[in-house]
Formats: sequence, structure tokens, C-alpha cells
Amino acid sequence: MGRKRCVGADCSKMAAGCCGVKKQKLSGSPGSGGPGGVGAGSGVAGTGHCGSELGIGSSATVAAAANVSRANGLGGPGGNVSGSSSSSGSSGTNALSPAPAGYTSSGLSPNLSSGPGSGSGGRKMVVSAEMCCFCFDVLYCHLYGYQPPRTPRFTNDPYPLFVTWKIGRDKRLRGCIGTFSAMNLHSGLREYTLTSALKDSRFPPMTRDELPRLFCSVSLLTNFEDVGDYLDWEVGVHGIRIEFFNEKGSKRTATYLPEVAKEQGWDHIQTIDSLLRKGGYKAPITNDFRKTIKLTRYRSEKLTMGYAEYIAHRQHHHYQNGIGHPLPPYNHYS
Repeated sequence: MGRKRCVGADCSKMAAGCCGVKKQKLSGSPGSGGPGGVGAGSGVAGTGHCGSELGIGSSATVAAAANVSRANGLGGPGGNVSGSSSSSGSSGTNALSPAPAGYTSSGLSPNLSSGPGSGSGGRKMVVSAEMCCFCFDVLYCHLYGYQPPRTPRFTNDPYPLFVTWKIGRDKRLRGCIGTFSAMNLHSGLREYTLTSALKDSRFPPMTRDELPRLFCSVSLLTNFEDVGDYLDWEVGVHGIRIEFFNEKGSKRTATYLPEVAKEQGWDHIQTIDSLLRKGGYKAPITNDFRKTIKLTRYRSEKLTMGYAEYIAHRQHHHYQNGIGHPLPPYNHYS
């Protein structure tokens, strides 16, 4: 089974999306998905939603013109598309953030969780708890009208990334938007923190009252590979992006993050068929049609932090990120 490395501009054309709580927005319907969002069938880089606690899956037309593809992440199908002028370079993997006090060698505290597919090949993870703290800082400052936090200490290497917000004891999806184009982490996390919290078209903008019940996940996408067989990927390890032509001959894309198939209990065929439906394919799905799919697999480093952990780390590990305002009060989940 042939496979090739996906690098540079090829990766910037990836369609992003999620898992689906609302009806899929098909080509031609209006989309938002954050600043610069336009209709799903407009021919710029594809984005989408991911649905009920899933990864990502969307319909969109792909074109080489766009440098950045925004993507509505976990929680709801959709075909929102946008393009802007962020980086399209290759992802870096060298500069690693030192693990702060109280963290394990993998960069996680005992109370934090990493997602399926986090890390690869035994190397030290790039994603860190400080990134989640920074996302909480950015959102907190915005909601309370404080000056934005200063430049954080973690690496500023470029990565494709997603910021996901969930809420409550049952961790319901509250917003998820990201990009398959590599962005410098300082600006990328700052941008997509607010975009996912305030601009996800599936949800109203977040409010101050919701902060104490939030969970933040940062996902950094790595190891993109084009494969020759649509079954050449591993459930729970790889995220997948498919490209196919619908009944009208239009090119469509859809994607799921690595955790989706495992969380849903799907096998390869069920995952592929779900992605096809989320991408807007309505005809009967045959094995011959599945063989026409172009599939790219990738991995993700993911870390999740709840509001309680955020407050604890800011109080006990001095994760201030240059913020001069008082710490928000700790509250239990409602």
C-alpha cells in the first residue's frame, strides 16, 4: 500500500471539521466559522464541524488559493469555509517546552488528560498544560475586558491546531474550531481560542457565567501522510481526511480527529461512511466508491484541562502569563 508524506502547501489545503450535532451544511449554504468565513461551496480551503463529542467532519470545496483553512471542530456537521493570510509552511517539531513543577515527564499533571494518538514514536510531546492555561487566560481576559495576556513561554513553532471547548459534568461540546495550515502557536492559539469560543456558528458566544464549567483541549496535528488504500489507518491512532467527488462531480472533503472513531465505537468502514455522509454524499455507498476516495491520515497531540485545574495551576504554579488582574474565583460545576 503506497503512502507519501504530506508536507508544505499540500497540507494547507486540508479540510477541517468535526463530528455532528446539527444538520450538515452542504455546498451553497451560507457558513461562518469565524472571521473571514464564507459559503461552503465557495472554492476556498475547506472547513467543517465535528458533531456530538466527535472529531471533525465537514463538506467543503478545496482550492489551492487559500493559505489557511479554518475548521469548526468537535460537535456538529457543517461546511463553513474561510481563508485568510496565515502561515502555510511545514510544521516544526524541535523546540519543546520544559515541563513545569508538578508535571510528569510527558508534560501532563496527574489531573490532566491526553487524547488518543497523543505523541508519536515515544518522543516528548510538544503540547503542554501551559497551552491550555494560555487559552483560558485569553478567554478570561476577553470576557472580563482585561488586556490580553502577554507572550507565553511555550514554543512558538508552527503547527496545524484545534482549540476545543466542552462544558459541564457531561462535557458537552461548546465550541471547536481549528486550522490544517501550520500557524505559530502563540498567535494561533490566541486566535482560535476566541474563534472557537465566540464564532462557532453552532453555538452562541460564550459568557462569563460559563467559565467555571469549561474544559479546554488543545490539539496539535502532525505526521500527515497520503495513503493509497482507504483502510490504511488505525482506529484510535490516526485522524483521517478524505477527498471525493459527489453525485454532481464536485470535489468534497471531510475529516475526523483521531479520537472520533474510537469514542464512537466505529470500525474503518463505519468511519469512512460517516465521513462521506458528513461531506454531503447522498447516494448509496458501495465498496467500489470507497476505493475512489483519496485519504490522508495524520496524528494528533492532544491535552485537556478543566477550569479547576487551570485555577490550581495559576495559583500554585504561577501560570500568570503576564496577566495583572486578580485570579477568577474558583467555582464548582453547576
